Amino acid sequence: MILAVDVQYDNCNGAVAGLAFKNWADAKPDNIYLSKIENAGDYIPGQFYKRELPCILKLLSEHHLQPACIVVDGYVFLDGSSKPGLGKHLYDVLHGKVKVIGVAKKPFAGISQAYAITRGRSNRPLYITCAGEALSAAKLSILSMHGVNRMPTLLRKVDQLCRLNVLT
Repeated sequence: MILAVDVQYDNCNGAVAGLAFKNWADAKPDNIYLSKIENAGDYIPGQFYKRELPCILKLLSEHHLQPACIVVDGYVFLDGSSKPGLGKHLYDVLHGKVKVIGVAKKPFAGISQAYAITRGRSNRPLYITCAGEALSAAKLSILSMHGVNRMPTLLRKVDQLCRLNVLT
C-alpha cells in the first residue's frame, strides 16, 4: 500500500488525512483515513517536523496502517541529501521500514535542480526527495501518478480533504 498524507491546522487544532492506493497511476484511492488533532502545538520555524510528525504518527496508529511507502507534502531532506526534513524524521521513527517520498511545491534554499520534476503543462517544478528509495525511482513514481496537472490527482485530493476536515 502507498499512503499519501497531509496535515492542516486551524489555530491549535488540525486534521490529518491519508489516501491509500495500490499503484502509482491510480486515479482514486482504495481507502480514505482521517484523524483529528487537538492541541497540535505551535509552529517553530526550522522545526516544522515537530508539529507535523505526531499528526502523521497518530493517523498511522489510529487506523492501524502499515504502508510500504508514504508520500508527504514537503521534504524528506531539505537540501536533497543530508539535512533532515519531515520525511527523514518520519523514516527514522518508522525504523527505516517504510519508504518515504517528499513532494514539495517550493524550493528550499540550496536545493539542486537535480531534485526537480515538472508535470503536465506546468513549468513550475515539484521537488522530490526520499529515504529508503532511489531518487530516480521516487521521481518516476511521482511522474507516473494520475493527473495532467502539476500536482498529481491523489496529492491534490489529500490536501483538499485536510482543508475540509480541519474546519469540521
